[in-house]
Amino acid sequence: MKSSSLRTLALLTALLVGAGFALVFFYAPNDADQGFIQKIFYLHVPLAIVALAGFVVGGIHAIRHLRSGDPVHDARSYVSIHASVIFGVAVLVTGAIWAKASWGKWWVWDEPTLVSFLIVFLLYCTYYPLRYAIEDRERQARYASVFAITAGAFVPLNFMAVRAAQSLVHPRTFGTVDGGLPGDMWLTFLVCFAGITLLWVTLVSFELTAKRTRGQLSRLRRALDDDDRLPDTGVAGRIAPSGVSGR
Repeated sequence: MKSSSLRTLALLTALLVGAGFALVFFYAPNDADQGFIQKIFYLHVPLAIVALAGFVVGGIHAIRHLRSGDPVHDARSYVSIHASVIFGVAVLVTGAIWAKASWGKWWVWDEPTLVSFLIVFLLYCTYYPLRYAIEDRERQARYASVFAITAGAFVPLNFMAVRAAQSLVHPRTFGTVDGGLPGDMWLTFLVCFAGITLLWVTLVSFELTAKRTRGQLSRLRRALDDDDRLPDTGVAGRIAPSGVSGR
């Protein structure tokens, strides 16, 4: 992605996230039961949805990598999982804060929604040691793709199993057609969700661009090193400044 496109994407993300939080604090009403602390819902739930969706995106790119062998898809799979793991940390932190304020406990182990997300998060945390335990780059990419596909398929299955279970304390988000939210809360949630989604896309785009740039610099350094090792034959090396020719 071009630098101008990245700047535009980052600006749109900042505006949308800022608009979402402005709606949270100045437009959406306090919850009748939980009061002000319920406003963390507008951050916690979008983070959780985007993190899980990002894991699935990583699995889709892993499938494309195994089918084509193109390392670009491996990089996209890795970065998608990386960004989603970061979002997963934010989900667990905001969830713990919300739980402490609402239930008086930081964590409830007999709640399937909480435990299932923790299992998914820890599963993806093993992606990194598995990947970097393999030195060969091609085998590393193949094994990582197989892991991403397997774990990515587990995400929707896990979600459906939890939705079918009887929740003990964790509320069912969007348990009805309208999500159980009045219009002003629903609008606020949608704006926040769009902002968090765009934030994930922006982070992924920035990391992919950074990896691509580092790869180009590495290839340039290797080419320069090879150029310096060429014998002095009176012919210019393979890389020379623009407008300079050998003599």
